[in-house]
Amino acid sequence: MRSGTERAAPGSPSDPGPTLSLMAKRPSRIDLLELDIDLRLTDLWREAADVQDWSLDVVAAFMRAAYGKGYCDALTEELPGSLCEDHGYRIPPRRKTAPLRRAA
Repeated sequence: MRSGTERAAPGSPSDPGPTLSLMAKRPSRIDLLELDIDLRLTDLWREAADVQDWSLDVVAAFMRAAYGKGYCDALTEELPGSLCEDHGYRIPPRRKTAPLRRAA
């Protein structure tokens, strides 16, 4: 433990410099959106922390899992588009679907 007269090394977490004043006053809407998405992907983040040997196949598997999670979340939202709306983004219009063809 340091005494009150010792100073921390410059740039260390306990550096006496004004660290907090360098932070943004308010997070941007993209910061908040990223946080919201990260919270929805908590299970994947936890699993990713355990991966020792990253490869293109492992990254691709996580990308597919994240996409699938987002797709399922979007399908099960109580209010469709609420993630966009909550963060100040425009809700994209639904695509028109082609009429179903009957099998001959």
